Amino acid sequence: MTDRTTSIFTFSFLLLCLSLATADLRADDGGLANRIDGYIKSQRASGGLRSDERTAWLVYDFTSGHEVANINGNAALQAASMIKVYLALAFFHEVEAGRLTYSSTARSHMELMIQKSNNESTNWVMRQTGGPAATEALLKRHYSSLCQQIRLVEYIPEGGKTYRNRGSAGDYARFLHALWYKQLPQSEEILRTMALPGIDRLYTDVKSVPPGTRVYNKTGSTAMCCGDMGIIVAKGRDGRSYPYLMVGIIESARRNTSSYSTWISRRADVIREVSNLVYLDMKKRHSL
Repeated sequence: MTDRTTSIFTFSFLLLCLSLATADLRADDGGLANRIDGYIKSQRASGGLRSDERTAWLVYDFTSGHEVANINGNAALQAASMIKVYLALAFFHEVEAGRLTYSSTARSHMELMIQKSNNESTNWVMRQTGGPAATEALLKRHYSSLCQQIRLVEYIPEGGKTYRNRGSAGDYARFLHALWYKQLPQSEEILRTMALPGIDRLYTDVKSVPPGTRVYNKTGSTAMCCGDMGIIVAKGRDGRSYPYLMVGIIESARRNTSSYSTWISRRADVIREVSNLVYLDMKKRHSL
C-alpha cells in the first residue's frame, strides 16, 4: 500500500477500533443486540444451545457507518476456517511486495481454500508465506488493527480438526470493513473468491433474505466451532444497495464428534435465525 493509503487505512481503523472496544453486550437505539441476546437466551432455555457453548455476534451497517450490535465481540474464540481469509491477506501482501506471484496454481489453491475450504490448499497457501508463525508475524506487523485476537499457531491438521487457531468477531469485522473499502491488497480478488457459489449461514435458507442477495462470506466448522463471517448486500426498493456485515460464532467447550452432523447443523440454523433478525432490522432502518 502507498503511504497515503496506509494513512487512510490507519485513520479508518482507529475509528472502527474505537467503536468495537465495547462492553460484551451493546445495543443501539434499534435494539438489535437485545433481540439477538434474547433469542440466544431462549435457545439456551429450550436446549438449542448448551450452557458450555459461548457465542459472539457483531453487526455493522455500512450505510449509516454504525455498529448496530456487538455481543462478545472481543472474545478470542476458535477460528476454524474463518482464519483462511487472513491467509489470503498474507499471501496477497507478499504478491504486492513482489515476493510471491499469483500464478494459475496459486489462484486454484486460493479458490479451493476460500470456496471449498480445502485444507490441503490452505496449507499450501500458508507454506508460501512461511508457515503459521511467520504468517502471523507478517499479519501483526502490517495489519495489527485487524489481528487483535488472531492466533495462528498451526497448519490445518488432517481431517480439519483444528482447535488452536483463534480470532474474534471484532477481528473479522475489522477485516471485512477494510475489505469492503478496498483497503487491503487485492481486495477485489478476495471479494471475488468469497462470493463464489456455496452454502453459507448468512443467506442460504434464511427466511427473510430475498433470493439473489449478494453475499461475500467465509464459514468455519469444526467439532467445537460453528461460525460465519461476511458482507450481505441488501437491495432496496429504491434500487440502491445497502451493505452490512455480520459475524456469528458458536464455540463449544467440548468436541462433538459422535453427533457432529447434528450439532453443526443445528448451530448453523441458530446463526441463520440471527441473520434473519439482522435482515429484518436492516429492513426497518432502510428502504428494503
